[in-house]
Amino acid sequence: MAAAKEFDEATQRELQSFIEQQQAQARVQQSIHTFNDMCWTKCITGTPSNRFSSKEEQCLVNCVDRFLDSSLFIVKRLEEQRNAAGQ
Repeated sequence: MAAAKEFDEATQRELQSFIEQQQAQARVQQSIHTFNDMCWTKCITGTPSNRFSSKEEQCLVNCVDRFLDSSLFIVKRLEEQRNAAGQ
């Protein structure tokens, strides 16, 4: 980034922090998209209608639960890494 050399050190750190936050957010959003696709492909076996079958509904609930567990793990891990880098 040639333009970054024009900023003072504090601004460069702030900019770098912002970029890292945006990249982390993009990774989380990509994970959400991936899990949505995976859960849909895994659980919706028939032609979608106005209601899921009980089997599809339970599969989606389980898949979402695993997604939430994974998301919480990822967020905690990112926080640990950020805290370790800040020390």
